[in-house]
Amino acid sequence: MSAQMLVSRPKFDTRAVAQQELPPKSNQIQVNGGLHSSSGLTTAGYRTAKYTPDEWHRNNHSIFGQAFGDRAKAHSIRQEAKQLCGGTEAGSLRAQAQGTRLLGTRLQDVHFWRSELQRHVEALTAETELLLGQKRRLERARDSAEIPLAIATDNLACRERRLGPDLVKDGVEVELLREVELIRSVQELLKRTLDQAIDQIRANRDVKQTLELDWSDKHEAYTMDDQCGRYNNLSTDTQFHFNSTKFQESVSTHESWTKFTRDNITLSEREERASLDLRALIDQVLQDTAEDLRTQCAAVDRAFSQRCDDMNEAKVRLEQHLNQVLEQIGSQERNIAALERAIRDKEAPMKAAQTRLYQRSYRPNMELCQDTAQFRLVNEVGEITESIEALKKKLEEGRQSLRDMEDTRMTLQKEIGYKTNSLFIDRDKCTTHRTSYPTIIRLTGY
Repeated sequence: MSAQMLVSRPKFDTRAVAQQELPPKSNQIQVNGGLHSSSGLTTAGYRTAKYTPDEWHRNNHSIFGQAFGDRAKAHSIRQEAKQLCGGTEAGSLRAQAQGTRLLGTRLQDVHFWRSELQRHVEALTAETELLLGQKRRLERARDSAEIPLAIATDNLACRERRLGPDLVKDGVEVELLREVELIRSVQELLKRTLDQAIDQIRANRDVKQTLELDWSDKHEAYTMDDQCGRYNNLSTDTQFHFNSTKFQESVSTHESWTKFTRDNITLSEREERASLDLRALIDQVLQDTAEDLRTQCAAVDRAFSQRCDDMNEAKVRLEQHLNQVLEQIGSQERNIAALERAIRDKEAPMKAAQTRLYQRSYRPNMELCQDTAQFRLVNEVGEITESIEALKKKLEEGRQSLRDMEDTRMTLQKEIGYKTNSLFIDRDKCTTHRTSYPTIIRLTGY
């Protein structure tokens, strides 16, 4: 408006208007010269440059009309300018108020999503900390599983030092092999679960970083919009930015902006649920594996106890048989001595009978007779010989029985030694070593 008022309007030449209304001065002069020729040459220089009274009046009226028109036009312009100023001022205030209101609405939206992001960041941080605790439990449980494995493998190695027929694949060995296989399966399961926990922790941290970046952007945007909402016409730190109305490239829309944050929150909720489910799975895995290991440990302990009882019973029975064999050996030795004496006792009767027969063989002539005495003496020698042979045979049987019992004694003593060694391995070494088996609390990672 001020620019329109300051523009100079074209200057109105009244003389040009008067000249358009009047005939040319040269003609008028010629006419006047014709009419007033009697004035003489002395007045010619004064009359040629002057207007007539009609021209003067017309010039004044023209100036008056021009002034009136200019005043009317100026008045109209002032009225229109006044209305325009008021309208633009009100429009500016309305536009500024609407912009402030929309900035406030935007601040509420940003604050809402920023609060949601902060809540999920805190929830994800807490969930990650809980999952880290479960990860430490898995690591402790995995390390604790090394103790049962060392105990089981040591038991198997110790039992390889059993001697003789005691080196048998009994129920204890079957349970120990089953325990070793179970421990290795548990370790593999704990390792896979630990890898899942590590991957989930990494995923939680990645999502948390995404949420924090989004939260940081929203916090910065909130600060900027809050500052923009405080600007008004009285602010002293405002200035012209002529290119600020241009939209930047790759800007987001309200829908894409909302979708971006909602997708981040959805991803966070999904990872939170996955982390929660994984923690529950870890609890179940640790509980199940600990119970399985303790159950198998109890089975091995029962097998050891039963084997030790059987071994001790066998040892006791072997000792009883050994005592009985030793008694029989003593009795047989006495029997052999008695048989040897009996054989020696037959020497005198044999000598006497053979001497009688020998002396009677020198009877003269007809006196060399096979009489009853002769038959008796011959029968006596035969009976003594049969007795000696029977005694010698029985003596040999006794000696063979003694040798057999000596072998049995040695066998029994070896078996007792084997049983003593096996009992020492199973009861004193293996069973004692198994007392250091981890408790179920330690096996669950606490």
